[in-house]
Amino acid sequence: MDSVEALLLDLSGVLYIGDEAVPGAREAVEKAWGAGLPLRLITNTTRQPRRRILDRLRTLGFDFPDEALTTAPSAIRAELERRGRTARFFVHPDLRSEFEGCDSVSGDADVVVLGDMGEHFSFDALNEAFRALMDGADLWVMGMNRYFRESGGLSLDLGPFVRALEYAAEVEAKNFGKPDKRIFHAAIAGLELPPERVLMVGDDYAGDIDGARSAGLAACLVRTGKYRAGDEDRISQPGAGLAEDLRGIVRGVLQAA
Repeated sequence: MDSVEALLLDLSGVLYIGDEAVPGAREAVEKAWGAGLPLRLITNTTRQPRRRILDRLRTLGFDFPDEALTTAPSAIRAELERRGRTARFFVHPDLRSEFEGCDSVSGDADVVVLGDMGEHFSFDALNEAFRALMDGADLWVMGMNRYFRESGGLSLDLGPFVRALEYAAEVEAKNFGKPDKRIFHAAIAGLELPPERVLMVGDDYAGDIDGARSAGLAACLVRTGKYRAGDEDRISQPGAGLAEDLRGIVRGVLQAA
């Protein structure tokens, strides 16, 4: 803890679950801000546009500046524009605004972009994506998480649908979300700190903790959100910590400072 100079926080499961803040999370954030501890946010959530995510946080009592949040959709849009690629988007309707002007007009897109469509996942949508992949399009995805926790319990995330398309079309997806190291480095770029001085806090042992450790960050798994007993034993990268919640982590970092 004495080497940590900033925190990188996952959202769902660390700050909130469904429409409720995780107990103690608001107080932990306020304590960190008050002590001058920099905070950044990272998420694979792809059912909502960036603006709605920030508004939701503020509704729950977390007042973060816009620049604190890094998302996979923003990374994909930047890469499409940088490389001049055309895409077909298989994303939640609420996310369409994030990609205005990036759609293929002629239908001959060379990239399939897949996000968490939630209840809008269907055989027809997946089959259309499959056909585009079989015609030679690349597969770019916004995450590989297996599941997450909502207010009603655990729910399938994007990963299982990515694996289905990879298997059927015999392709390998390019991941722009966690656990890919690029999104971690993008999230902490403005801090001007070496990765080992930034502590990733998450409830997903694979996407959050193994991903952060592979990217060179410190990492700590919390027993909130989707955490299940024994998840700490499934972490493959060495050096990760375990804490009850964000409140305990902030307390430990500030005491060690």
